[in-house]
Amino acid sequence: MAKADYEEEYEEEEIEVPKGKKGNVNLEDISGIGPATAKKLEEAGFKDLKSIATMAAGELAEIAEISDAKAKKIIAIAKSQAELGFETADKFLEKRREVGRLTTGSKVFDKLLSGGMETQSITECFGEWGSGKSQMGMQLCVNVQLPVDKGGLGAGALVIDSEHTFRPERIVQMAKAKGLDPVKVLKNIIIARAYTSDDQMLIAEQAHEMIQGKNIKLVVVDSLTSLFRSEYTGRGTLAPRQQKLNRHLSTLHKLADLNNLVVYVTNQVMSNPQMFFGDPTRPIGGHILGHSATFRIYLRKSKAEKRIARLIDSPNLPDGEAVFKVTEDGIGD
Repeated sequence: MAKADYEEEYEEEEIEVPKGKKGNVNLEDISGIGPATAKKLEEAGFKDLKSIATMAAGELAEIAEISDAKAKKIIAIAKSQAELGFETADKFLEKRREVGRLTTGSKVFDKLLSGGMETQSITECFGEWGSGKSQMGMQLCVNVQLPVDKGGLGAGALVIDSEHTFRPERIVQMAKAKGLDPVKVLKNIIIARAYTSDDQMLIAEQAHEMIQGKNIKLVVVDSLTSLFRSEYTGRGTLAPRQQKLNRHLSTLHKLADLNNLVVYVTNQVMSNPQMFFGDPTRPIGGHILGHSATFRIYLRKSKAEKRIARLIDSPNLPDGEAVFKVTEDGIGD
């Protein structure tokens, strides 16, 4: 059936959810989503109401081959049934109690972040090469497998590796230092290598489906911006690059929120030649990334094994610095 015919047949159909279904609704329970449409959505990784409720109307319309008007109606119903939308601040506070904390491996670094990296958030670390960004990502892959009482989340990790910096040998070193079985630790880390920005975005979009039923509480993207930076050069490509980056960040935010997990991203830097005083180092990604990242941390090298972490942006924490070390055993004080 042609798309136009499909839309004409269902355009005027009233989209509703049968009574008594609230809180336990399958996609096909929503009038207007038939078996074929439900199958398309499930194959694209959208298997529950909450994932439908957080979709953009254009995205749903494209995947399900329906009109934008019908997509908006379906999303509105899904939001209602998933209990998304307006809520009082006290209820939002109750949801915030579900937020977990993941240790960095350094007590002073954890203190800077009020206990570690938050779930339901994106934490960005940017800095020059050798500042410890990738080391932190690998350390988090080990730490997330620690029990909660030791600063972990008792779960596995997913790594999107765009710079080919992930080293399982380094994971073995860090795992042994934490008293963990390296073989088990490696089996609980899923690696996905990205070769283009489109590839990177697709992996992130498929991640929600992949981690369903799996105990994954950490997603690492190392690096977030390198492929976008290499593929989009010159001022003429800035707008499309930022649009794609914005969509990618939106996907990562949904991953963090819907699955109550930590999203850790690394970012490259550039030097501002117009700076005559102060530090000319600036992160890539512009205002899109600056506004989207929940926590922004500037890492820089110091003497020998020491590194300095500076928290430069947070919705609820003051700016500050912490000195930590990167040793053979991993991240520490």
